[in-house]
Amino acid sequence: MRDVPVAARAAKTRGWQRRAVTLAGVAALLYGTAGCSNPPGDIKSLARGGMAKMTVSEHPNPPPATTFTDAAGKAHTIAEFKGKVTVVNIWAKWCAPCVTEIPSLARLQAAYAGKPVAVVAIDVDKGEDIGPAQAFIAKNAPLAYYSEPTFALPYALRPVVQDMPTTIIYDKAGVERARLAGGADWSGDDARAVIDTLLK
Repeated sequence: MRDVPVAARAAKTRGWQRRAVTLAGVAALLYGTAGCSNPPGDIKSLARGGMAKMTVSEHPNPPPATTFTDAAGKAHTIAEFKGKVTVVNIWAKWCAPCVTEIPSLARLQAAYAGKPVAVVAIDVDKGEDIGPAQAFIAKNAPLAYYSEPTFALPYALRPVVQDMPTTIIYDKAGVERARLAGGADWSGDDARAVIDTLLK
């Protein structure tokens, strides 16, 4: 068997090393691209117990630009809360499950005082029903009162909100990660597990 000169063996070794580095780089790029397709914070496994009705958004969407107002009449959008885990609740005073659910949302907000979590309960009552709804929220501090009586916001959300109450959860990047139609206990450990995961 012929001996391969040292220089030739070294060159061959360097060639294999370059190929290995290139392949490793391609693998890392593919892995990184695959990782970027899923937002951080896997919450699918958390749809259990008190959050059993929660559906995780397969294609995270940003919120619509539809405005709603606070108690002083100032206009707001959901996008203003970007940077926080935002729990948007669509409710009305005439909706019994909504009224039952609101105190637990208030407790959820209180549990995350000083942390980047915003619970935004948006009332869709109209006319003379707005006053009682506003008074009801005042009894459920630290929730702030928000109003959208035209029902434009529920219809602007994708998919459209069809049930009352409906709660939509946005991550800190401002995209929808999950929603839950119907009432839930938002002050329980199951709900907090979802929020804690999105806070990471």
